[in-house]
Amino acid sequence: VFEQAAELFGLMSSPLRLRIVSELCRGELNVGQLIERIGSTQPNISQHLAVLYRGGVLARRREGSQVFYRIGNASVSAICRSVCVDLAIAGDTH
Repeated sequence: VFEQAAELFGLMSSPLRLRIVSELCRGELNVGQLIERIGSTQPNISQHLAVLYRGGVLARRREGSQVFYRIGNASVSAICRSVCVDLAIAGDTH
């Protein structure tokens, strides 16, 4: 179990990946929508999406020429929400 946790934390160690997961916690999005919301480049977003998908964090589906991504591992969204809420609360106290 510790090895699996370490792999998950490794996947989530990038600030951009955390932003992607945060956006996808709100609902399914395609690459173009993620680019608009996050403000990074298409190759960069696509690279991080591929890493998260291969790691089992994300699931995807194709609709025509578009690929939509969503959270594929419920524990990921719970962990991210918990950490982000704790950090936001800690930021308010400083």
